[in-house]
Amino acid sequence: MHQQADNSEERAVVTVLGADKVGIVAKVTTALANHNANIVDISQTLLEDIFSMIMLIEISNLKTDFETLNKELTELEEEINVEIKLQHENIFKYMHRV
Repeated sequence: MHQQADNSEERAVVTVLGADKVGIVAKVTTALANHNANIVDISQTLLEDIFSMIMLIEISNLKTDFETLNKELTELEEEINVEIKLQHENIFKYMHRV
């Protein structure tokens, strides 16, 4: 069972989906690090040539705002030809509740 986040932590979920190629993890994690987003948990899977990754990131100490980070990830999405989604953790949980 996962530990609950401290109330002072603001977290988000990053999902990545696309054709497998060299450098996806490096480019996405570098973009996050450049904005001071901390990766709390990460999971990736390869189904034949389809790459998927989900990350839980801590965003309380971003160097920029959430929208700027989202814009950069959208630009990266186009550059490396994968789908990247960034959502606040609460929105993600609400949208994917069972």
